[in-house]
Amino acid sequence: MTNTTTDRDYDAIVIGAGFSGLALLHHLRDIGLRTLVVDGEDGIGGTWWVNRYPGVRTDSEYSYYSFSFSKEVRDEWTWTERYPSGEEVLAYLNFVADRLDLRRDIRLNTRVESSVYDEDANTWTVHLADGSSVTTKYLVSGMGVLSQAVYPDIPGIDTFRGEKYHTAHWPRTGADLAGKRVGLVGLGASGIQIVPVIAGEVGEFFVFQRTPNFVVETNNDKVSAEEMTWLRENYDAVYEKAANHPFGVAMEPAQHSALEVSDEERRRIFESKWNEGGFHFANECFNDLATNHEASELAAEFIRSKIAEIVTDPAKAELLSPRTYSFNGKRVPTGHGYYAAFNHDHVHLIDTASTPITEITEKGIKVGDTEYELDVIIFATGFDAMTGTLTHIDITGRGGRTLREKWAEEGLKSNLGINAHGFPNFFMSLGPQTPYSNLVVPIQLGAQWLQRALKWAEENGVEYFEATPESEDWWREETERTGRSTVMYTEGKKAKAWFLGENIPGKPEEFQVYMGGGQVYQQHCRELEESGYASLLYRARTPETVEA
Repeated sequence: MTNTTTDRDYDAIVIGAGFSGLALLHHLRDIGLRTLVVDGEDGIGGTWWVNRYPGVRTDSEYSYYSFSFSKEVRDEWTWTERYPSGEEVLAYLNFVADRLDLRRDIRLNTRVESSVYDEDANTWTVHLADGSSVTTKYLVSGMGVLSQAVYPDIPGIDTFRGEKYHTAHWPRTGADLAGKRVGLVGLGASGIQIVPVIAGEVGEFFVFQRTPNFVVETNNDKVSAEEMTWLRENYDAVYEKAANHPFGVAMEPAQHSALEVSDEERRRIFESKWNEGGFHFANECFNDLATNHEASELAAEFIRSKIAEIVTDPAKAELLSPRTYSFNGKRVPTGHGYYAAFNHDHVHLIDTASTPITEITEKGIKVGDTEYELDVIIFATGFDAMTGTLTHIDITGRGGRTLREKWAEEGLKSNLGINAHGFPNFFMSLGPQTPYSNLVVPIQLGAQWLQRALKWAEENGVEYFEATPESEDWWREETERTGRSTVMYTEGKKAKAWFLGENIPGKPEEFQVYMGGGQVYQQHCRELEESGYASLLYRARTPETVEA
């Protein structure tokens, strides 16, 4: 067989120009692979390019929502807010692209329609929306975990005569909401961020709520020059701390159970971390808020008490207080004045759990027999998480079988969320069954792991890597085992959590993410590497595969 390597257009093609795409391009190019990043949008940033709704910002603090691998970027970039806005994150990613000279290998406005593996040539052909195609040895998805937006299946959605927006497709020029009657459908992280920002701008605001959230409120202090100086001097330690934390954050893991302390001590700790804000409450109070239902319910009751303190209308406060599931049953979002926004008289909370939305009409939204007339409807209805981008296009492996068909027939399977059997030399950054985490940390660690793996493959004459069926079965069992040991399983089903696929009608109930902890996951990755990639099928180059 003739070695066709030189006939390929590239050694590696990465789909997506967000955090994953930039990290992969930098690391793969660094080992000499001719690498191309393609993205269907007309700007760098991935999810941060398309999500431009009012109030969009990180849930994670600036110090660990950034790369650590470039000293030049670390020394020259300055963060301005504790929780950077979407605009600032986008500016950071563009700075990374410029400072590391990545743009020359990024092709924007280049949407992938499908990708097909040629087994004889050991080559992936990537078919683009303009009718052209490019070939590569390695194909990597950097399309993101929260990128495939979904709209609700509500009768009459196309009949509304006013303005309609989805938070994931917000107009580049913004939307004029001043003085208008605005309805919001969806209260995940995006909806929670948009509420306090537009509440003071709109005329009447109708928030349609099916499932309330346990929102951990926080503040957004400016980052001082002294704090940036300290961070630059301690970047490696901060990153190491985040990499060794179950949730990928630079925080101190809690050491005690919520059930071990007195009521007074528990309240003191809850208050302290509530005041510190954001994920500090979820991660630094007690070590069993995600694994013990009784502990989870104690945290839930504390947050309910905070809602009652903040929201002056008892009826609104009760509607905002989750009663059907406990803390950690859904992904915990941070808030920036979310609960206080409902103290405005013109902000109305409509309970669609007891009386569902029946239809969208020409004039607005109908709940039961009551019609709410609106000028604007905003859908913050989330994403087909983890798998949506991968099944939205045809990724066709051995035997003409797509990844979508594989998962539909076998259930969600992968080897550590990195690759899948039947798809040689196809890899995923933040693939399904990777950690439930602050995402920038596993993105960087994953890019560095793949860099080392492909360097090893190239140096040892390996033609392809492919997950073994046994490795997929093991990782599926491990993902389900660790997930079912958390309150995310029993409570997540009640809360229709996306990490179980419960937010998408018809999607199988299975853990989309690994709940065993980011640091445990990274240990599994290290063990795979140290074993010489034993759970990966690979074909070594033989004399017959080299051109005479």
